[in-house]
Amino acid sequence: MNVIGVEIGGTKLQVALADADSLKTIVSLREEIVPAKGAAGIQQQLQRMIRALQTEYSIAAIGLGFGGPLDATAGVITTSHQVEGWDRFPMVAWCQEQFGLPAVIRNDCDTAALAEATLGAGQGKESSFYVTIGSGIGGGYVHQGQLMGGSRPAFAEIGHLRPGVLHSEPGNTVEAESSGFGISNEVRQWIKNIAPEEQDDDCRDLLARCQGDLEKLTTRDIADAALTGNAICEVVLRDAVETLGWAIAQVITLLAPEVVILGGGVSLMPEKLFRTPLEDQVATYVFPPLAGSYQLVPAQLGEAVVVQGALLLAKQFVS
Repeated sequence: MNVIGVEIGGTKLQVALADADSLKTIVSLREEIVPAKGAAGIQQQLQRMIRALQTEYSIAAIGLGFGGPLDATAGVITTSHQVEGWDRFPMVAWCQEQFGLPAVIRNDCDTAALAEATLGAGQGKESSFYVTIGSGIGGGYVHQGQLMGGSRPAFAEIGHLRPGVLHSEPGNTVEAESSGFGISNEVRQWIKNIAPEEQDDDCRDLLARCQGDLEKLTTRDIADAALTGNAICEVVLRDAVETLGWAIAQVITLLAPEVVILGGGVSLMPEKLFRTPLEDQVATYVFPPLAGSYQLVPAQLGEAVVVQGALLLAKQFVS
């Protein structure tokens, strides 16, 4: 018997068919999403892809990882911040109606957390916390092989912790400062606040990297500039890593995971810019009795992580 795993993101749609026992992938499909076609366009893509698999294979269930908030218990997508048309969409019921198969859905970060805990960097650990640091920041917690928080409206949302003073602005979150978007935005604002005639070599360096269009300045550009000694980038990255380290320390203090798994594009920065200072900041802020009781490790499953987690979700229907 086989199961299907699906990743629905803001730019890509991935579908994998795997043996339910071994989870060895038999077929892997990927298509680009056309945001202008909305949720209906993605649903049409899914219908075509999954029905094609049903004509050739015996399938027991579908697991889905969705890039946005949802009600996992009801199987209903709350919304999408990238693609219109998903508001209050009953995804599990739709899958059951369209394909005649049981289905289960979790958000993409939770799904990735399950995959890394079971098949990746968290294997053999009783508890693991997965953090994805990309355009946004999300988290997922797995304890004794179980993905936690499915019955709650939100869970493990490390990116929405609010560092700093108690009465800081609601938008002052870890995600706003430490995500790829947050880092890029901070550098852009820094340069925009300097009059052209007062801009120094660091400003000119960054403007040259994006051909004068700050909206095209990427986190990769910022990391490259920091490696060459650009002081603006060094300061912004140092602050971003400190904030993220503080947040991870709070998670460790509350949940005491044995391992914290770091995923997402920002986590792939050179170690001297990210991993090494992050370890120092976590050690600075964590509850002292937990010092040395955890590991910070890179994610292992790469781009397939959400699909692998979705396959694990689907496997629960196979006895």
